Amino acid sequence: MISRFALAAVLAAVMVLSGTATFIALGSRTSRVAVPPEKPTSATPRAQALTLPGTLYMSQDGALYSLSVGRFHQLTPEAGWTQPSMTPDGNIVAVKQAPFYSDIYVLNRFGSVVRRVTNNSAPNKNSDPGLNHWAFYPRLSADGKTMWLAYDKPKFQYDVVLSIWAMPATGTIVQGRVWTNAADYTGGDVQPLPVKGGLMYTKYDFASRYAANQPDRLVGMLWLTNRAFSVGRELTSPSEDCRNPAVSPDGTQVAMICTYQKQESYLTIASWNGSTLGPRKTIISNQLVAQPTWAPDGSGIAYLAPGAGAGPFQLWWLPRAAYAPIPSPAPTPTPGGPHNGPVPAPSPATAVVVRPVQVTTNNGFDATSPLAWSG
Repeated sequence: MISRFALAAVLAAVMVLSGTATFIALGSRTSRVAVPPEKPTSATPRAQALTLPGTLYMSQDGALYSLSVGRFHQLTPEAGWTQPSMTPDGNIVAVKQAPFYSDIYVLNRFGSVVRRVTNNSAPNKNSDPGLNHWAFYPRLSADGKTMWLAYDKPKFQYDVVLSIWAMPATGTIVQGRVWTNAADYTGGDVQPLPVKGGLMYTKYDFASRYAANQPDRLVGMLWLTNRAFSVGRELTSPSEDCRNPAVSPDGTQVAMICTYQKQESYLTIASWNGSTLGPRKTIISNQLVAQPTWAPDGSGIAYLAPGAGAGPFQLWWLPRAAYAPIPSPAPTPTPGGPHNGPVPAPSPATAVVVRPVQVTTNNGFDATSPLAWSG
């Protein structure tokens, strides 16, 4: 008979995978490759080939890397580091994942630890693994005073369901407060994103709970709430199966990943007025897209996707011209014509197809780890 400790290890691993599964389809669409991915620092792209604005942070093989002026720099060792986000003062908040728990740290921009925010390991190494805790997806509010995270309290032994918590950015989790009531056996609520007037996040739940004609399938929905333990409301439907919200720098658009309950992963954009999403616009439908992130200057969107087939995830860049509408030219009077006469209709603007640019070719970035971008 399997020992209690072995059972705990298996269940903990299973629940962590479900609780942090940003993309349910990723595991089924990626495969082992003959040649292991190279470290980003070993395959630095030429600066003159493509230089993205600011500094981009990402995770590969448990290490955090920065990309600035066309060059990668390794910030941490390969020790379970993942899910970076930025603080208003330019530091990095990140998760360090161990086999049976995970903690949040504040790092400086060079990767050195400034502060350990949580301490989620059990009291001693011989303790029941069910006493460990998991913290993921840390993100600070715009004023830097509140840290939002996905945390596995309340929980009952091995039933790991993540809920959204808020805590003082300079305090401890003991001062924190649970904000959402996650559905059991779903992985829970993840990816908190503070927005003006509330909090946007991804809620995983069974589609059949929301409509009689929906299958009994686990899906993601973007959700909005404005106070702790309020029911809130869904921003996307179960049939759309969306996750990974990212708000544009001007606050008027949301980029997300929607699968429409298929083994696909579309980059989708919708307008955002602070309370409601507008019509969806599919921008990329021929790649397995992950982690869309807006450039701080609004010049485009970075994301992760395989370079070919079922290969490892590479960094891609989508210039703004690929998804922004081209304004129609203003009509001008005919030269020499009457000043008060009819103005001829302008010629329609020629549509220019702008394709995404593959920035890396031989890396293997963590597709379940958000990208962070500083200006």
